[in-house]
Amino acid sequence: MKTATLLLLSLLFALPAQAAERQPYACDNGSRLDISFAEDAEGRPQATLHFADEAMILPQVPAASGALYRKGDIRLHTRGDEAFFEDGKNNQRRCTRGNLPPAVAAVAQPATSSFIEIGGTVSYLARIALPPDAILIIRVLDTARAGAPARVLVEQRYELNGAQVPIPFSATIDRDLIGKKARLSVNARIEQQGKLRFISDKAYPPLKDGQPVPVDIVLKPAGRTPR
Repeated sequence: MKTATLLLLSLLFALPAQAAERQPYACDNGSRLDISFAEDAEGRPQATLHFADEAMILPQVPAASGALYRKGDIRLHTRGDEAFFEDGKNNQRRCTRGNLPPAVAAVAQPATSSFIEIGGTVSYLARIALPPDAILIIRVLDTARAGAPARVLVEQRYELNGAQVPIPFSATIDRDLIGKKARLSVNARIEQQGKLRFISDKAYPPLKDGQPVPVDIVLKPAGRTPR
């Protein structure tokens, strides 16, 4: 009897994880992403990404808005019926909840997305090749507060692995992080083993009339501009 009781209890505790319903999301690249939301054994929220041959669990982490789930460089940010997925390889998808064809899902999305995508290129004029272990760091800043340090809204780090300029980049900002009086700018730097090699020496605004515009950043050698 005791063994049967323990078995019954173990089955009951397992039910929430088994009962987590998969929710289909139609993504802007034409793919489909299935996600289920549940809690771990200690009651902490988590999201499970269901792929064709595997499932990946992302624990929930603090977020300014919506719900953010993260494991290493893999991120899932949900808000309402919208989800933004980054696979850790600089590939990003915006998805809408519902088992809809991509064209229908695109129409179903709100006119104003919860996210702003900023992108462009980074280059420099010096005839110097980058070493394989160079790292590109992109920061989106709010410089609206006079006399105060700029507030970092987003930081993206790219291991270049031998890539040379011009180097494309992209960064995503939640609109809720941007105040009405925000003044955004993008800066970039290239480091190698913690040593600064190149840096931007001026502000590059990423928005015009509230909409993103391409940002083409030209870096200077570190020795020619203050760090």
